[in-house]
Amino acid sequence: MKNHRRRSRLIIIIVTVLLVGAGLVYAFWPKPVLVDFGEVTRGTLTVTIHEEGRTRVHDAYVISTPVTGRLLRVDVEPGDEVVAGETVVARMLPTSPTVLDARTREQARAAVDAAQAALRASQSDLNLAKSDLDIQVEEYNRALQLLNRDLLSESQIDQSQRQVFAAQAKRDSAEAVVSMREAELANARAQLISFDDPSAATAVEENAEELIELKAPASGRILEVLQQSETTLPAGTQIMEIGNIDKDLEITVDLLSTDAVQVHPGDRVIVENFGMDRTLNGVVERVDPSGFSKYSALGVEEQRVKAVIGFTDPPEERGNLGHGFRVEVEIVIDEENGVTLVPTGALFRQGEDWAVFKVVDGVAKTQIVTLGKNNGLEANVIEGLEPGDKIVLYPSSGLTDGAEVEQRQTG
Repeated sequence: MKNHRRRSRLIIIIVTVLLVGAGLVYAFWPKPVLVDFGEVTRGTLTVTIHEEGRTRVHDAYVISTPVTGRLLRVDVEPGDEVVAGETVVARMLPTSPTVLDARTREQARAAVDAAQAALRASQSDLNLAKSDLDIQVEEYNRALQLLNRDLLSESQIDQSQRQVFAAQAKRDSAEAVVSMREAELANARAQLISFDDPSAATAVEENAEELIELKAPASGRILEVLQQSETTLPAGTQIMEIGNIDKDLEITVDLLSTDAVQVHPGDRVIVENFGMDRTLNGVVERVDPSGFSKYSALGVEEQRVKAVIGFTDPPEERGNLGHGFRVEVEIVIDEENGVTLVPTGALFRQGEDWAVFKVVDGVAKTQIVTLGKNNGLEANVIEGLEPGDKIVLYPSSGLTDGAEVEQRQTG
């Protein structure tokens, strides 16, 4: 009986030791490292430059006051459609001339005298140019007669004809100078108009209530109204801005100078993150030849170069995208088809070389690779991998060559 109890106790002890030992072996037995797997593929590598841009109307027209006067209240609003030469966008009344003090009056009179003298001088130059032209025409006609008698060569006739053309150009230039001097004289005389000029004051009173209508210089929309309320403004004051958003919208981008040297007119552009769930297509139209300094949000001075991008999609694809809107652009500077691609998250440094962990039969093996171009998401593998190879994504520092690996379960 005692032997039976001892034997049972021994069996229990042995079984317990075996179970504990098996548990310890299981607990400390090396397990595969859980990792994320990726795959080497074959496809197209697109290298782009990502930058933020602003839309603008290329040919925006600014309407300004033609004369000093009182601007009546502007009734048009931003976004209103206008037709060139038909839509009245603003109205104004001219103001009466100001009283001239003694010094200003004398200066205006001196300006009139100087303009008159300049006009007389330009008229003399015109008379001289006309006389020269008449002489050259007569010389040319005599040369033609001599040519008919075989007394002159063709080259001499051509030279005489060139002299006639030169004399005509000189005459036309002198006529233009006379017109300019006449305009300067009229402008100088206008400076003498004041309250002490009875005829001028009478003319102003007769036309005081005549409205000056400012019409749209181009068809499009009102982009911005700068002066809304009725007020008195000097000549040349900006009132509003007009542009054609549908036909004339473009994007301006301030590129880093190190990126601008890689961008050329004609490069394809992808426009994104402009408020809609799709992308637009564009093309680089111009890269400025000069740069400028600009401070980044971190206060770092950068050298930037302005580039202009045109849309290639029809206007209806842009939705309500207008003047001065923020967009993001991807400028395609290189594109290669049919290349071997590896995710950049699988790459790590092995000395001076790039390497990946290639998975073979559940074992991670270090594989040195030769890379081509890299767009930040994918890299072109020239040597070391083939399409279909399984690799480890985002390898940890604890992963070593020859370690067993297993796909991490997600979700």
